[in-house]
Amino acid sequence: MIWIVQVALRRPYTFIVLALLIMIFGVLSAVRTPTDIFPNINIPVISVVWTYTGLPPDDMSGRVVYYYERTLRSTISSISNPSPCPAMAWSRSSSRKT
Repeated sequence: MIWIVQVALRRPYTFIVLALLIMIFGVLSAVRTPTDIFPNINIPVISVVWTYTGLPPDDMSGRVVYYYERTLRSTISSISNPSPCPAMAWSRSSSRKT
């Protein structure tokens, strides 16, 4: 690691030019990188994940998801086909390491 210090002391202009090139290329890459804060999203999708441990999927569908879908349909008029994904029921034995 000392060798780089010795080279920098012997050839200071080399490191000044190197630092300037890094700075110029950094600014150029930052300016040329396309950024979009609000990208176009053509697929209108709402994804909601409900997690209640110990509640079976059938009860979850009847007690929580049904009423939430009804609320969404009455609040947002452009929802045409809500399609809930079936929840995966994990038993206690499958979550333990064996």
